[in-house]
Amino acid sequence: MKKEFKASINRALNDANLTGALGKFSEAYRVNRAKAYDGIDFEALRGRIAEAKSSAACHLDEVAEVFKQNAEALGAKVYRTSDPEQVKEYILQVARDNGVKSVVKSKSMASEEIHLNKALLNAGISVAETDLGEWIIQLAGQTPSHMVMPAIHLTKEEVAEIFSKEVEERLDSDIPRLVKVARNELRPKFLAADMGISGANIAVAETGSIVLVTNEGNARLTTTLPRIHVALVGVEKLVEKFETVVPILDALPRSATAQLLTSYVSIITGPSPNDDGSLKDLHIILMDNRRTEMARDPKFKQALQCIRCGSCLNVCPIFRLVGGHVFGKIYTGGIGTILTAWFDELQKSEEIQGLCIQCGNCTEVCPGKLDIPEMILEIRRRLVLEKGQPLAQKAIFSVVNNRKLFHGMLRAASVAGKPFTSGKFIRHLPLFLSDLTDGRSLPAIAEKPFRDIFPEIRQPKGGEKAVFYAGCLIDFAYPETGIALVKLLNRAGIEVLFPEEQTCCGAPALYNGAYEVAAHNAVDNIKALLEVEAKYVVSACPTCTVALAHDFAKTLQDQGRSEWLDKAKELAEKTVDLSTLVKRLVEEGRLSFEEGEDLGRITYHDSCHLKRTLKVSQEPRELLQKAGYELAEMYECDMCCGMGGSYSMKLPEISAPILKRKLHNIKETGAALVAMDCPGCVMQIRGGFDQDGETVRVRHTAELLAERLK
Repeated sequence: MKKEFKASINRALNDANLTGALGKFSEAYRVNRAKAYDGIDFEALRGRIAEAKSSAACHLDEVAEVFKQNAEALGAKVYRTSDPEQVKEYILQVARDNGVKSVVKSKSMASEEIHLNKALLNAGISVAETDLGEWIIQLAGQTPSHMVMPAIHLTKEEVAEIFSKEVEERLDSDIPRLVKVARNELRPKFLAADMGISGANIAVAETGSIVLVTNEGNARLTTTLPRIHVALVGVEKLVEKFETVVPILDALPRSATAQLLTSYVSIITGPSPNDDGSLKDLHIILMDNRRTEMARDPKFKQALQCIRCGSCLNVCPIFRLVGGHVFGKIYTGGIGTILTAWFDELQKSEEIQGLCIQCGNCTEVCPGKLDIPEMILEIRRRLVLEKGQPLAQKAIFSVVNNRKLFHGMLRAASVAGKPFTSGKFIRHLPLFLSDLTDGRSLPAIAEKPFRDIFPEIRQPKGGEKAVFYAGCLIDFAYPETGIALVKLLNRAGIEVLFPEEQTCCGAPALYNGAYEVAAHNAVDNIKALLEVEAKYVVSACPTCTVALAHDFAKTLQDQGRSEWLDKAKELAEKTVDLSTLVKRLVEEGRLSFEEGEDLGRITYHDSCHLKRTLKVSQEPRELLQKAGYELAEMYECDMCCGMGGSYSMKLPEISAPILKRKLHNIKETGAALVAMDCPGCVMQIRGGFDQDGETVRVRHTAELLAERLK
């Protein structure tokens, strides 16, 4: 990561106005979005949208041709091109042919994508953005920081300063007054404009219509007052049937700004009359710019299901810290990373893709059902294929791929780390490693890893068996969690097996785009975990569980190692996370907990992979309550703690404030104990409290449940 990019991150993190504005919006959005979708089956709604958008993406050429025929039959002029330069030249030619001197624009990300304003200004044509947010950033000389709310990064005081310079009058930060100033400044521009340029939220092939959704009415003025209207539409906005407009309009305002509906919906079907009775000169430009190519790519075709609501930005823990001017180019956030890689070039996404922490918040709220984290992983993979792995990363993964060497080095680290260890923590590291202990302590490597302890555990023999996949953290840092797991399963009459050949699950390699390394790890673990006969393969680490149950098969297929797919599927079918298995055993009457003792208040942190990929959230809560704990839910209980695997080591400056927020939310519950099912989260949160000086205890659910067995 270049120094300049790191510097931009630090500037954003230290900008109190930026983090304050984004933080307040993000908090309010989560609450208001839930209210906006109250009574609506969101899964069914987004299923309809995804199906309709996917169908159009599968037949883009045909759908575009139908749209062209129907729109032209109504009197519009339709131009389709894949070249952004041709788009600009077409608009400039229309302007030259009609003596256009001034243009008004409603918000259009497609025009931002091709830098249209610059081309118009260079041709001597004045351009006025009329969306309030777009006008603000035009005056400020900035680019949008959000697809829907381009000036969300600015406070009202900053806007007042910008407006004061424009009108040469000292203005205070009274919002109604600022809006009135904008209206007074923009109204004459509407009336004088020769051409109006808009985007479109939807383009309907069946009727040749374009649909625009706004809250300010500026798009309606832009498309009706000037005698020429040019609509610049990315071909991904095409849908086949008019009926698809309804679910998109149901989702768009709720997902974008948590509103039930927007103030203005304009459906333009053919040219409308001018005030002199003549018909408006309507031009619709269908812009491709690699969208058709994207539609043919099996990994990225789903990106065309995006309805540009920006909800992925609204819930992103990284976006609310650094904003769109760091996390993005023209398009921002996670979806912006993907669009940048395609509409600009892969290399332009190299730095911003590293900002994604893979928490999965965006997948839960996306009305188009996009799996943004998965597509960002694919970008990482392609970057590695194109440029190769960094030398340091390559060296690390070569060690991880050698189990004996890797485990030997971890054992050696237990001894080598003693000069920096205090109790169970490493609180300070020297020199260039110091950032790793900035804001949180690290766990000391256990003197005796779980794999050395396991043979000493006495277990019931025979009957049902389960293979325990420990993962690196439980094996070498938190063996007590592994001991608790064995105790729980033994009490249910299950013998636990621990194949010593098991090694890293490959998640670190996968999340860094090194798919070949991850595939090697997958094969090693498939061999180890299936060499013994067992009913279950159980893990107490959600990241490892996801690797075994989901990632192994996808990675092996991606790497062309189809000979291992059947075995990967067999492993996936046996794999279960600990809380789900324990809940099942309790329901079967094979496990029970001591009753009648009040253990006090506890709160629970949802790890990202457990809740969003494995869909497990209630099971551990119910188990902890059965065990005698009073559960107090924390605010944003399912928001990432900032660990993100190696993320906290690569970007500690971002990880630290996310952790700080999590610690604050835990303390606000008044609970003396916080439970979680992820050893990575234990490492992050326990290490944070150690440096914070608080006495809140941090425990893995397995340990708490094992202590309460009858």
